Amino acid sequence: MAFERKAILDSLHPHAKRLAATSMREMFEKDPNRFDDFSLNACNILFDYSKNNIDKRAMAALFDIAKDCKVEKQRNAMWAGEKINNTEGRAVMHMALRYNGDETVQVDGENIMPKIRHQLEKIADFSDKIREGKITSSSGEAFTDIVNIGIGGSDLGPEMVTKALAPYGKDNLRLHFVSNVDGAHITDTLKQLNPKTTLFIIASKTFTTDETMTNASTAKNWLVSALGKQAVAQHFCAISTNIAACVDFGIEQDKVFGFWDFIGGRYSICSVLGLSVAIAIGFDNFRLFLDGAAEMDKHFLKAPIEQNMPVILALLGIWNRNILNCASYAVLPYDQRLNRFPAYLQQLDMESNGKSIDKSGYRVEYSTGSVVFGEAGTNGQHAFYQLIHQGVGIIPVDFLVAANSHENLPEHHSRLLTNCFAQSNALMQGKNLNQVIAELAMSGMSQEQIKNLAPHKVFTGNRPSNTFLYQKLDPKTLGSLIALYEHKIFVQGVIWDINSFDQWGVELGKQLASELLPKLERAGDLSGENSSTAGLIKQYHKIKN
Repeated sequence: MAFERKAILDSLHPHAKRLAATSMREMFEKDPNRFDDFSLNACNILFDYSKNNIDKRAMAALFDIAKDCKVEKQRNAMWAGEKINNTEGRAVMHMALRYNGDETVQVDGENIMPKIRHQLEKIADFSDKIREGKITSSSGEAFTDIVNIGIGGSDLGPEMVTKALAPYGKDNLRLHFVSNVDGAHITDTLKQLNPKTTLFIIASKTFTTDETMTNASTAKNWLVSALGKQAVAQHFCAISTNIAACVDFGIEQDKVFGFWDFIGGRYSICSVLGLSVAIAIGFDNFRLFLDGAAEMDKHFLKAPIEQNMPVILALLGIWNRNILNCASYAVLPYDQRLNRFPAYLQQLDMESNGKSIDKSGYRVEYSTGSVVFGEAGTNGQHAFYQLIHQGVGIIPVDFLVAANSHENLPEHHSRLLTNCFAQSNALMQGKNLNQVIAELAMSGMSQEQIKNLAPHKVFTGNRPSNTFLYQKLDPKTLGSLIALYEHKIFVQGVIWDINSFDQWGVELGKQLASELLPKLERAGDLSGENSSTAGLIKQYHKIKN
């Protein structure tokens, strides 16, 4: 299968060779309708992909690859509840979490919608009562601070969404997120809090995740030292399938919210893992968030691939990764509140498609996955944009920006938008040597000065980017954006013939850490360890307090 996929991907190279003779700047000059031909509206999001090194023939070839790789068949299999996560024998049903239709959704012959909706009703009731002060602390006071303790998908999603939708929050309710096992994270968070008015959400499917349970134990000790052991039941709730362990911890069973094996952690933000989001913005807004994701799901399931936003985004990524050899790409939201969106996509993309073995167990003979990074604009312009504009390698970019801001500061937002649009234009058109020389000559420089400086001010241009423009960053739009990238990653996994829904690469380091911990804590027998690991442990014991 890996050999067949390589042959399919290699069929695109003649198109890349043909297009190499024409720059994007020339493409725009020759075709005044290029924007119309290479842009798409769906779910109230404009997707402009005209600034890519493609033409209609190249896109037709990409669509043929999607058909040859049976993207539509695999998409339908996922929604039908087939166990497309073949290494774990699981269905992949994150779309069911936000499905708002009347049809049954089957997994192993069971309609899963009743239990999904039951859990949503539970978090609706719980989040509303927390926000209204009807569920109180052990002192009878309303909660003022909510601390979500999790890691990976149990942290990145809730934190990103909560920050992105901050305008929909309550002024007297603060959200905090603790993930790192580094003691600084939990310590710095607890310093801000009053135990009498703090609620902890422990998010761990198995209730055994090492980092999460270490932080949870520290939080529990902090609370008990202030309020006593009996306060735990009113100050802790959990998102987990391990009810017994939650009860042993001291959490009341009706404060345990469950989810299922057909939901992967990094795809779980629309599940009960969104409890902190529902508390922060209210369940009505959380419902709108789910509706936005559901709208993009419907578009993905129904739109023909030639007009399908996630499919086109995925195919452009295939083109850039496998044909133009771009090893990384940048996600650049021109919205300060989306500053955690690149980190969220980093896990979603790199944990999903960072694979080198195909679904049949053979090593692939082509590149998969990309290094994903980014920062909110305009901050990134003063950091890594230098590499994007003038570095040796090409780094494709996704720009995201809203037409309207939540703040009534039009002079700020107009500058934000113009920076976004100018950056994508600069990446596309660049600046050639003749232009640079003319500009420097007009500034009064001597010929010798121009000769020395001009090469440094040349921009090659022809660097690809996509731009997503939407009306406002509201709950519905954010839901649609998240679903867009989820489906993009799925499509790329289908084309690469890899399983986007396992993460065995996470396991080895965790396994070795658990084996090493007793040796580190007790200076145990280091035989069997390599000289580097043994040397580091010995030096640690030598210099620690």
